[in-house]
Amino acid sequence: MPQSDAHLVLAQTPAGLSCFFLPRLLPDGSRNAIQLEQLKYKLGNRSNASCEVEFRDATGWLLGEEGEGVRLILKMGGMTRFDCALGSHGQMRRAFSVALWHAHQRQVMGKNLVDQPLMRQVLAQQALQLEGQTALLMRLARAWSQPAKPHEVTFARLFTPAAKYQICKAGAPFVAESMEVLGGIGYCEASELPRLYRDIPVNSIWEGSGNVMCLDVLRVLTRQAEVSEMLSQEFEAVKGSNRHFDARWRQLRLRISKVPEEQAREVTRTLLQLATGAQLLKYGEPPLADAWCQQWLDRRGSRPLETAITDRLLARACGR
Repeated sequence: MPQSDAHLVLAQTPAGLSCFFLPRLLPDGSRNAIQLEQLKYKLGNRSNASCEVEFRDATGWLLGEEGEGVRLILKMGGMTRFDCALGSHGQMRRAFSVALWHAHQRQVMGKNLVDQPLMRQVLAQQALQLEGQTALLMRLARAWSQPAKPHEVTFARLFTPAAKYQICKAGAPFVAESMEVLGGIGYCEASELPRLYRDIPVNSIWEGSGNVMCLDVLRVLTRQAEVSEMLSQEFEAVKGSNRHFDARWRQLRLRISKVPEEQAREVTRTLLQLATGAQLLKYGEPPLADAWCQQWLDRRGSRPLETAITDRLLARACGR
C-alpha cells in the first residue's frame, strides 16, 4: 500500500525466504528507492490504495533470522486476519443500522416497514447474526490480549482463521439483504450501501482467501492434544445448556482428529458456530442464546423466530 510508512517484505536469501523492514523514508529523511509502478483499479476499497512496486537498490533491514521470514510475517498475518473479521463485522453492522433506520421511516400500506411481520423477521435474523458475531469476536479479542496463556494462544490460533473465513464470507450477502430493505434507493449511489457492497468482499480475499483459512484451521487441528484440551474447556463448560449445541459438539468431536481436506470448510464453519454458541450460552440472554443455537446449530435448518425473540432483538438493536 503506497501510503504506508513502511513495508514488511519477503525476499530470498541464501538461507531461504527472509523478512525485511523497508521504510518509506530513510533515517536521513530521504526517500527509500521504492518505485510505484501503477495503482490497481479495484472493485472497491479504493480510498485504501493498492499498487505494484519495484525495489531498486532499496534499503531494508532483516527482521529475525534468515530463512525465518514466513514464520515472522505470519505473526503479523494472524493479527491482520483478526482485523479482517472485525472489519467485516463493522461493515455488516453499519449496513444493518442503515436498513433498520429506513425500516422505521418507510411506510407501506399504512404501517412502518419495521412493524410488518415479514420485515421484522428479516431484521431480527440479521440482528441475531450480529449478536453471535459480537460475542465471538469479543472472546477472540480477549484471547489475543493474553499471549502468556497457552490456552488463549491456542484459542486465537484456531479461531482467528475460522472467524476470518466465516464472518468475512457472510458479509456480501448480509449487505445485499440490507440493500433490499431499502429497495431501489439501496441500489443507488445516493445510499452508502453500494460502497459497502463493493468494499466488503476484499476482507475474504486479502490476508488469505477462504480455502487458505480453512487449510490453516486443519493445520492447527494437527496439534491434537492442546487443541482437544482447549476445545473441551471451552465447550464442556456449557454442556447441557442447549440440545442443539450438545448434538453438534458430540458429532464434531468424533471426527475432529482426522479431517479430510475436502471437508475443511464444513468443519471450519462448525467450529466457529460452536465457539459462537458457547459464548452466547455463557454470557448472552438465555432466550436469545437458544434462538441463535436453533438457527445455526439445528441440523433441520432455521425456522421463523418467535415473536417475543423478534421483539427483543429489535429492541436491543435500537438500544433499548
